[in-house]
Amino acid sequence: MAYIDLLIKIKNAQAAEKPLLKTPATRLDKAVADILAERGFIKKSEVKGKSYKKYLEIELEGERKINGLKFLSRPSLRRYSGYREIKSVKSGYGLMVLTTPKGIMTNDRARKEKVGGQLLFEIW
Repeated sequence: MAYIDLLIKIKNAQAAEKPLLKTPATRLDKAVADILAERGFIKKSEVKGKSYKKYLEIELEGERKINGLKFLSRPSLRRYSGYREIKSVKSGYGLMVLTTPKGIMTNDRARKEKVGGQLLFEIW
């Protein structure tokens, strides 16, 4: 699960107060980074490089830092939820990210679109 490595790298780079992070790019990592940028955990993310050596460049000076992570699904244990069972994280302060048939989205958007899926992680 590449997104797990990405989140740990971002959290550690923010703790070390690094301004920039470069990591190998995947579509899942780009989607997760876009959600984090939208919610203010990072400033922005861009895919750079040639077709066979693409990397994700992430600017880390976001509005807020990652204080905690909870991984809900693992390769050995997948967790799924319908849209009715999706709850808020830390009383709305945090967010949950899940994969759905309509793409990767947060818990709020999944409830609005009435779609469930595989729970990936919670972040606050």
